[in-house]
Amino acid sequence: MNLAHLLARSAQNTPDAPALALGDTVIATYAEHAETAARLAGALTAGFGLQPGERVAIAMKNAPEYSEIVFGAWHAGLSAVPMNARLHPKEFAYILGNADAKICFVSEDMAEGIAEAAKDVPTLQHIVIAGSPRYREMVSADPVKIVDVAADELAWLFYTSGTTGRPKGAMLTHKNLRAMNDAYFANVDDIAPEDCIIHAAPYSHGSGLYMLPHVERGACQVVPASGGFDPDEVFALLRVWKGATFFFAPTMVTRLINAPGLSAADTSNLKTIVYGGAPMYAEDCLKALDLLGPKLVQIYGQGESPMTITALSRALHTERDHPRYHDRLASVGPAQKGVEIRIADTDDRELPVGGIGEILVRGDVVMKGYWDNPEASEMALRGGWLHTGDMGALDEDGFLTLKDRSKDVIISGGSNVYPREVEEVLLRHDGVLECSVIGRPHPDWGEEIVAFVVPKPGADVREAELDALCLEHIARFKRPKAYRMIDALPKNNYGKVLKTDLRSIL
Repeated sequence: MNLAHLLARSAQNTPDAPALALGDTVIATYAEHAETAARLAGALTAGFGLQPGERVAIAMKNAPEYSEIVFGAWHAGLSAVPMNARLHPKEFAYILGNADAKICFVSEDMAEGIAEAAKDVPTLQHIVIAGSPRYREMVSADPVKIVDVAADELAWLFYTSGTTGRPKGAMLTHKNLRAMNDAYFANVDDIAPEDCIIHAAPYSHGSGLYMLPHVERGACQVVPASGGFDPDEVFALLRVWKGATFFFAPTMVTRLINAPGLSAADTSNLKTIVYGGAPMYAEDCLKALDLLGPKLVQIYGQGESPMTITALSRALHTERDHPRYHDRLASVGPAQKGVEIRIADTDDRELPVGGIGEILVRGDVVMKGYWDNPEASEMALRGGWLHTGDMGALDEDGFLTLKDRSKDVIISGGSNVYPREVEEVLLRHDGVLECSVIGRPHPDWGEEIVAFVVPKPGADVREAELDALCLEHIARFKRPKAYRMIDALPKNNYGKVLKTDLRSIL
């Protein structure tokens, strides 16, 4: 059941096939990738003394070594803890400490920040820069055999953005990720050995999870030389790599189709763009279909049900003669294979077709629970269903349409920002009485963050001070881009802030 067998099997079947590439250069074949994972597993266990079940943290920007580290950890019976490379040192420190990670692999330019974070994490014993001499020593260690693990053993500990001030670690098991894999092939796309996935979106999130189906089929993982997303670089890579798949946030799709270089680009090697993580405007979707062809697939998932709740297939994107085509394009599609969905009221009673309520999900892909948080696990998984917190409605054909995003989450540039964690930082200012954070539309990033601040009587609250406070405690991308000083926050009779009223005065 160990996911490391996916890599070992492809190495046995197609040892000379390209497995990892940087830009247009192949870095490793499948045989080499599997051997590196086996040697890295040996270093982690024999050299560093890690025992099966322990966690290996990763604070890296995209690089070919990312896949080596993940599969090396699994090979040794360890679990990976991927972390958003854009986090603040204090946020890294919390995750590293909460996960009880003894080792963290980092990008060279992140080593200083992680070392700073490590001062508050006494259990973190080793920081290894990917590609460094120390790393090269590790991948030269004696190889070990793949460790047998149970299906429900932890494989991927994914920390969600904190809705209560602290992120929660969603425990994804080997069984969960195999179920995600099966759903990919059944509902998202097929993969041929000569295909590839180009990781222009972070490995630490959805793009990294999609390495699994590509490794299973012996396809290549390509990391852009920049390590990120740039439309011109995407066009250049498409001249080299055939059968290319991308996982994009909708804002990335929009930037691609509006890029000046698209008119001269050859996109015939573009196979599939899987998009998700935020709403996609119908007009942008139609424009992408017109410019790129039938190459779009939408997925809806959560960290707690990775990449796998619903899917709007390539075929459904192109059924323009269907009488409800535009309604379907505005939806996130029907349930994926192995997933059940129901819409429930506040008492968990199922609602009829068309009723708007909370989206509940059940299936093998749903997380085991939250790491070291039994109360949150019980609440999220009560009754045997994952309570997503998202609001939606099902039509008579089973298509799910999202009606609201849970807990007023702001999605900026494909990253979730939960208002409460920003609000709690702003409230640290001595002059702030109350505040409320919302998102407003932004043409490039989807949404940007706006903070409404109520100063204490007589207090002089300066925006520069609030900015400095945010930069001290949270990641830069979570910092408000605008502040509105107001006398009072609009509230209902129960004292709840009416964010809809705030949006009306933006």
